Amino acid sequence: MTTSGRFTFTIRGDAAGKANSRDLVTNPKTKRPMFIKSEKARSFERIARLQIPSSAKRMLSGLVRVRIRIWYASHRQDLDESVVLDVMQARYSKRDRKGNRKLLQRGVYLNDKQVDVKHVYRYHDPNDPRVEITVWPLGFEQAELMLDPYVAYDTTTGEVVW
Repeated sequence: MTTSGRFTFTIRGDAAGKANSRDLVTNPKTKRPMFIKSEKARSFERIARLQIPSSAKRMLSGLVRVRIRIWYASHRQDLDESVVLDVMQARYSKRDRKGNRKLLQRGVYLNDKQVDVKHVYRYHDPNDPRVEITVWPLGFEQAELMLDPYVAYDTTTGEVVW
């Protein structure tokens, strides 16, 4: 769905966080221990990337505002949108000898550092866990205003709509 530059899409599946669920592994090159995302988080990333519609993979390069509504299957999970933000960014290969990187997969935006405003909400639905995401590209004026989610703004003028 798209209205005035914003777009919405849904990812089906139980969102996983990465803050409290890391796996300890040994780095094969250095033989040193390191922490990585849990298997549940990596699995969610894989299925989520496949569900982002191509119309949403706009490779936005400016600041964005996001609203993320997460329906968890259980009340036990902490609210953690970090994996969702990661999934929406473009994926690149490692740098080659010349320092170049190849685009592996288009994203909603280039990097999750572009998320300037985020509103994250938690819900519970054991029968249909999902994540509903709405993204608004921010113009310079809108980024300065730090748009209030409870106020309607005209996206062309940035003025409050009564």
